[in-house]
Amino acid sequence: MKSPQHSLSPALVVLMSLATGLSVACNYYVQPLLETVARTFGLSFNQAGFIVTTAQLGYAAGLLLLVPLGDMLERRGLIVTMSLLAAGGMVITALSSSLPVMLLGTVLTGLFSVVAQLLVPLAATLAEPAKRGKVLGTVMSGLLLGILLARTVSGFLAEFGGWRTVYWVASVLMVLMALALWRYLPRYQQSVPLNYGQLLGSIFTLFVTTPLLRMRAVIGCLAFANFSILWTSMAFLLASPPYSYSESQIGMLGLVGAAGALAARQAGSLADKGKARQTTTFGLIIMLVSWPVTAMGGYSLPALLIGIVLLDLAVQGVHITNQSVIYRQMPEARNRLTSGYMTSYFIGGALGSLISASAYQHAGWPGVCMAGAILTLLNLLCWWRGAKYELHTP
Repeated sequence: MKSPQHSLSPALVVLMSLATGLSVACNYYVQPLLETVARTFGLSFNQAGFIVTTAQLGYAAGLLLLVPLGDMLERRGLIVTMSLLAAGGMVITALSSSLPVMLLGTVLTGLFSVVAQLLVPLAATLAEPAKRGKVLGTVMSGLLLGILLARTVSGFLAEFGGWRTVYWVASVLMVLMALALWRYLPRYQQSVPLNYGQLLGSIFTLFVTTPLLRMRAVIGCLAFANFSILWTSMAFLLASPPYSYSESQIGMLGLVGAAGALAARQAGSLADKGKARQTTTFGLIIMLVSWPVTAMGGYSLPALLIGIVLLDLAVQGVHITNQSVIYRQMPEARNRLTSGYMTSYFIGGALGSLISASAYQHAGWPGVCMAGAILTLLNLLCWWRGAKYELHTP
């Protein structure tokens, strides 16, 4: 049964933002713990970095295989069920006694924590059209804050109770959030005359027939690769001299990144006003500028902090703009548009994690920053060649 259009109350927007942040955070608790986990299981930098890659690949699989179900099934029930399954994945991680078991828990958590990407298009559907960009900016800020603050929370919990404590606490929080969503989310289901196989096939059809989606997916993919390049190797840098930080000190840098994420909220409002092209161009330029500054962070903490703020501001601004533009296309297919775009986005994250761990293993922090700068230049080139599609955006 399809529910009527709902107007979003401020309280419901806040709840959806919190739920989005908490669910996506499940994939990022491990990042400030990589050095500790590497010692626990006797891993190299490359092997430890693969834990992050596994999380991103699990998330990408969930985006491709599960998120399209939001255009087919009743969304509240789907969101609650997947939240509980993500909590189960973290319980497996907390109980793991070897790397393969930890990877199993990690991939299951990633697969089902895509509930965040069901909440985002639901917010877009329930929002008034004139306020859609603003609502998306708020909900997406919750998502990026979840990614960044996961590191802070994880670092503190690990220092006082060990790294497994992080996953026990996170699993409990996910169960509590599932109960809150069951209580307060409206029921919503739309009628799509497609079976599951046709639903998945339609995602590829959308890519073939929608140049704007392809272009924005590539921009998002390369932008999030930059994000993963920075944060995957951050723990290795900060755990080593001259910093030699503890897990909680490493996690504190997530607060710095959160400042950049919050500053990017206005990108959605600017997109509502028809300034999506300018916002994207400006964001990619800031991203490029951030890397030489971040490179100096190998020996200068102030430079590192400035670089983190600039990069996170740019990535979030570009991401919010991408989704605001995409959601103006085919409102009846928002979950499939999300699936296509966000699958590309998190494939970029997995690629960035692999590049980052390998670059740090072979060339240290300068190699990491060089890799990020090269990918950003490639992104600017793709945007320069593809921005013409924006001229035809309604």
